Amino acid sequence: MNNAEFINKAKYIVAKYTNENILKPEQGLISENEVFVAWYAKVLQNHKALLATLIEGDQHYYEVTYNGDKKQLYLDVYNKQENKCFEVEN
Repeated sequence: MNNAEFINKAKYIVAKYTNENILKPEQGLISENEVFVAWYAKVLQNHKALLATLIEGDQHYYEVTYNGDKKQLYLDVYNKQENKCFEVEN
C-alpha cells in the first residue's frame, strides 16, 4: 500500500466511523473531505496517521494504523479529556 492509498483509506474509515457512531441523524453525514490528517508516518511496510474531523465541537481524534505484515488496518478513537496550559520560562 502506498502513502496516498493509506491516507485515502484512513480518511474513509474515520468518516464512516463518525457517521455511524458520533453524528446524530439530524446532523447529516460527512465525507472523507471533512477529515484531515494532523500527523502521518511510514516505517518500512507500516503506516500510522492521526486524524480529526471538521465537525464543530468534535472532541475526538483518530489513530489509524496499517500493519503491512498482516495486511490489517486498525482504528483507535480517543476523547479529549482535558486541556491544561503550563507557563514555560526561558
